[in-house]
Amino acid sequence: MAKNTQKRSTLADVVTREYTIHLHKLVHGRSFKARTPQAVKAVKAFAVKQMGTEDVRVDPALNKALWARGVRNVPHRIRVRIARKRNDDEDAKHKLYSYVTFVPVASFKGLETAVVDDE
Repeated sequence: MAKNTQKRSTLADVVTREYTIHLHKLVHGRSFKARTPQAVKAVKAFAVKQMGTEDVRVDPALNKALWARGVRNVPHRIRVRIARKRNDDEDAKHKLYSYVTFVPVASFKGLETAVVDDE
């Protein structure tokens, strides 16, 4: 049986989802001075993988949340909202971009990936 190898177009899919990222396993074994920079890179890589866009933009509030405990003490988990949006810039290299924002939660227990309605 031949598998369908045709890729689905993400151009029509402007969508927003909430994810929980387990940062602790992504920065495990990193030297202390590289932990939070690696966490920021891991969030960007996660957004690229989930949304299929090369252009990923991180909200300043998310950056502050990652850096809140310093360079060494990265939060174990973080809840993020990733929105895939159209790039309005005419001479843009990519048609879509992902915008990653911080979602404060009291507890991570029982949270799953959720599709969020755009306002």
